[in-house]
Amino acid sequence: MNSNGLLYFEHLQPPPSDRNPAAENEEAAGDSSKDNQEDLGLWQEKFGSFLDIKAHGPSSVGMDISLHGFDHLYGIPQHTESLLLKNTSDGDAYRLYNLDIFGHKIHDKIGIYGSVPLLIAHKPDRTVGIFWLNSSETLVDINTKAVPEHISTESAADISKQRAVPLTDVRWMSESGIIDVFLLMGPTAFDIFRQFAQLTGTQALPPLFSLGYHQCRWNYEDEQDVKAVDAGFDEHDIPYDVIWLDIEHTDGKRYFTWDKKKFQNPKRMQELLRKKKRKLVVIVDPHIKADPMYTLYSQGKEKGYFVKDRNGKDFEGICWPGSSYYLDFTNPEVRKWYADQFAFKTYKGSTNILFVWNDMNEPSVFKGAELTMQKDAVHYNNWEHRELHNLYGFYQQMATAEGLIKRSSGKERPFVLTRSFFAGSQKYGAVWTGDNTAEWGYLKISIPMLLTISMAGISFCGADVGGFIGDPEPELLVRWYQAGAYQPFFRGHSNMKSKRREPWLFGEKNTQIIREAIRERYVLLPYLYTLFYRAHTEAEPVMRPLWIEFPEQLETFGVEDEYMLGNALLVYPVTDKEAKAVSVLLPGSKEVWYDFRKFKRMEDQGTLKIPVTLDNIPIFQRGGTVIPLKTAAGKSTEWMTNISYELRVALNTEACAVGELYLDDGHSFQYLHKKQFLYRKFTFHKNILSSSCTDESGQYRTTCVVERVIFLGLGQQPTSVTACSKGGKEKEVKEFTYDTKTAVLILENLALRVDSDWEICIK
Repeated sequence: MNSNGLLYFEHLQPPPSDRNPAAENEEAAGDSSKDNQEDLGLWQEKFGSFLDIKAHGPSSVGMDISLHGFDHLYGIPQHTESLLLKNTSDGDAYRLYNLDIFGHKIHDKIGIYGSVPLLIAHKPDRTVGIFWLNSSETLVDINTKAVPEHISTESAADISKQRAVPLTDVRWMSESGIIDVFLLMGPTAFDIFRQFAQLTGTQALPPLFSLGYHQCRWNYEDEQDVKAVDAGFDEHDIPYDVIWLDIEHTDGKRYFTWDKKKFQNPKRMQELLRKKKRKLVVIVDPHIKADPMYTLYSQGKEKGYFVKDRNGKDFEGICWPGSSYYLDFTNPEVRKWYADQFAFKTYKGSTNILFVWNDMNEPSVFKGAELTMQKDAVHYNNWEHRELHNLYGFYQQMATAEGLIKRSSGKERPFVLTRSFFAGSQKYGAVWTGDNTAEWGYLKISIPMLLTISMAGISFCGADVGGFIGDPEPELLVRWYQAGAYQPFFRGHSNMKSKRREPWLFGEKNTQIIREAIRERYVLLPYLYTLFYRAHTEAEPVMRPLWIEFPEQLETFGVEDEYMLGNALLVYPVTDKEAKAVSVLLPGSKEVWYDFRKFKRMEDQGTLKIPVTLDNIPIFQRGGTVIPLKTAAGKSTEWMTNISYELRVALNTEACAVGELYLDDGHSFQYLHKKQFLYRKFTFHKNILSSSCTDESGQYRTTCVVERVIFLGLGQQPTSVTACSKGGKEKEVKEFTYDTKTAVLILENLALRVDSDWEICIK
């Protein structure tokens, strides 16, 4: 800490005009008028035509921290940047300042929609973290260099021996606030994630429907459009769970209302969706239209719930509705009032299948400095906006999530997507990477962006499939669906100027490939939901960089074009146009990898050239893992409750494997309050696959069965296979096939209960 002496802390001061001359010392009294002018310059700053008056004078804080032996750094989202943090000594520092940047540039250190001031450093035997808890504008400077280290030897003649070791200096600079810094000591990456979760919370367990596919557009025009798009998915046999409505669904951009012509009967529309076992998400932004006839505005004004300007008047900005005012979500009273707006009796036309999307909550202020709120605006308890800018969206999402929980009397889990976020946003829902563009480069950069957000505690993250801005060529759209299907939050979204791009509009061949990608997602949901339970309870990221699973392997430290989904699946999205082959790193000299679709064991490790076609992307299962799947995809997640399970058992070099399955009702808090859940463990050892209970405190009844088990890498052909439930008789499994070429054993029609202990013995 402070090894370069860069610790600084500027104290809050009264303005020069308020100071008592008698209290000033003689030296200050003798200052020239020029010095006084310079002093005043620190009290106000011009940004274009905007004047920022600092009520307490310059109040910046900063510190440098030296990381000895580390030259691989990660974290501090959100930037459209590579996974490894870069040396900033010859360029811009990384900026953490939440801004609405439409079509943000690739490889830019400017802050975009969210900020998490967590930096992670890794070397083969150690991972450490720095959490700089400050929500004002923050810059992070990184300087890595090699420094000589003396090697002590027993021989006096070798006393001068040296070796070069890396040293990274990280300098944190914030415009305001206090120095509140946490050093996370690891020593492993998973320890860092748990330590960070102790400070900021773990990922909320999402309702199962929200892990399905979401169809969004700015904007679906009216009730008829919603009905037609919903029917299109059924007609083309493509699963989906949620249709979304953007700002045009409201009455003149008044949130919590409906356009009376386009959405005359929103409840009936939702009932039609409910019959299909699907959900609706609507947008609710933080700006409130200035209209005395609009209840939210009139109540907010009367109660004094809006952010103020420096003169004590309600801060006025321009946003989608025109003249707008901004609710002060930092005030607990405002958050409670806002949460109450989601009550069914208050939010007319809403039902319990309606969920929420918080957008524009950096906050976005058209015609504002950098398109956001002025720093000298004033919040609850007289805090200037500069102090808490990066927390504004965090508090809106908190209030929204609480509103959705409250409307169900605390019974149902909420789903809230937010664009702006901060450390701890994981407790309230999901985030996405914002307004990306329909170009190959944005598909490619979305992978390191999502990995960085995931490492910062927010597992439920995704990027707009297809790109929000512009029109993707069919190949790009197909590749984006294939990538999104293996990422935590999976939503297709586009801008109002983009052509319509529902998945069936690009010819039968492309429709078939997209259908298959989305179906693969639905079949994978048991594994994905289990990973989210691990994120919720153990703070393990759902989507993670290779180095987290292979911390001692230097070649994984900078890999950002492939990633692990949990500990069992390696995913390589194809992000280049007309790619015929990709170079995939299969790490670990002692690891075994299998092609996830063909079940074939990969003969080599290291970097392999894998041929690809447009039909799918390379996915590999790691030896030593068991992945639970559904045997078929349904029209939506709710249609799949009773579909049977398949276990994919991939053997490692010791012919062993282990995996888990978490199961509950998928929507309520009963798993928490009444311990209504199942947490099962599958172990393959000495040719016996057993199912046992991981957490005895959980109870959940299900009639679902394991119907199929596929063993990958089973070295010898079995002569017989038997199965028995706990306390039951051993039964011979008659339906099995063994492929001697691929060493794959497939057992069918097993009917082994998911909620019971059982064993399968292979002889």
